[in-house]
Amino acid sequence: MDKYDSLKLENQLCFPLYAASREIVKLYYPYLTKLGITYTQYITLMVMWDAKSISSKELGKKLFLDSGTLTPLLKELEKKGFVTRTRSKDDERNLIVDITDAGMALRDQALEVPMMVSGCISLPPDEAVTLYKTLYKILDELK
Repeated sequence: MDKYDSLKLENQLCFPLYAASREIVKLYYPYLTKLGITYTQYITLMVMWDAKSISSKELGKKLFLDSGTLTPLLKELEKKGFVTRTRSKDDERNLIVDITDAGMALRDQALEVPMMVSGCISLPPDEAVTLYKTLYKILDELK
């Protein structure tokens, strides 16, 4: 074994995760473009469709996004009319994000997206479940 084996790309767990993530996000592009949103806006809206109202801090935790990424993302979603951002009445340091009626209406248009993308990846259901659980295990370890 060569002392530099650990520096080979094919020996890195992080690389196939990174590359697969990028390639899967590319699959979303044509469907999300029709909706006028990016992948990051889409996952943000997925949280908002469920939560309806959430602090920006909690939203960032759910999405694994820091405030430097989340703030411009939320500003853009607000500009598009999908969310509103207001300061908490209890503590003005907290920013509350609420989904708008237009943001909720987008949910119906997005219904086909998961099915269309999953159809592009031929992974047996049991392997998909195992991968899902493994990835969340990794995320939990990194928290």
